Amino acid sequence: MTGPALVAAAARAAAVVPSTGRVKVGVEAAGHYHRPVLDHRWPDGWEVLELNPAQVAEQRRVQGRRRIKTDVIDLEAITDLVLAGYGRPVADRDVVIGEVSAWAVHRSRRVATRTATKNQLLGQLDRAFPGLTLALSDVLGTKIGRLIAAEFADPGRLAGLGVTRLIRFAATRDLQLRHPVAERLVAAARDALPTRDAVVARRILAADLALLTDLDAQIHSAETELGLLPRSPYATLTSVPGWGVVRVSIMLLPLVIRNGGQGHGRSIVHQDCPRCSTNPPINAATAASAAKAA
Repeated sequence: MTGPALVAAAARAAAVVPSTGRVKVGVEAAGHYHRPVLDHRWPDGWEVLELNPAQVAEQRRVQGRRRIKTDVIDLEAITDLVLAGYGRPVADRDVVIGEVSAWAVHRSRRVATRTATKNQLLGQLDRAFPGLTLALSDVLGTKIGRLIAAEFADPGRLAGLGVTRLIRFAATRDLQLRHPVAERLVAAARDALPTRDAVVARRILAADLALLTDLDAQIHSAETELGLLPRSPYATLTSVPGWGVVRVSIMLLPLVIRNGGQGHGRSIVHQDCPRCSTNPPINAATAASAAKAA
């Protein structure tokens, strides 16, 4: 559906509708493909309804055409559903909601990719430097762990460096490495068993570390963009203890979008999360659970 075609279709419908008539426009949700139709500037007074694809499929089944899907049959099913009162009214929503929602989804995808990358990276690290995780319980969650993975994936190099020079090496990179930790790292390097795949593992490890750094930067950028939320009418959602911009964006903004962007702040929480108190004090864990359930 193009812009001119949609305008022409609306004009044809308006030409046959009496001035006192009510017009309902049914649109089947289809991922992001139907968004331009919903966002079209429809004539004043027209009610736009968004229909669940499962409802449309069920209506085709009722009509005996479940396995037959054509535009005409879909239109008949959508018409029957609209006449029966189904569909979620679509109202204008603030632009900031679309922006924050997009960045929240983008961040979630990058976080999932980062988690998978970390798992792969740890596997390569076990091949390149066996026993490192015994000296550092969380290699990728600490700055010194990242430094060892990036600079000393070859345990022989770390063993030759020694404790004192390792501490100095970390200091030149603004990292304060305690002596006991340095001793554990050097001891792990000296005790590491060589593996046949260590060389190729280190090459892949370097590539994974570069990817991990890029993913961290993208996630940070997305979280910076999510800072738009405090400048929107929904800033009150962040007043709940334990709820920052990221949590609100990911957990509660879908509720706002489901309401067509109507209602601000606590009214959305109260409407969609009956268990969430709108008056402090509020238990963040209980409210978060209610938001997920909604």
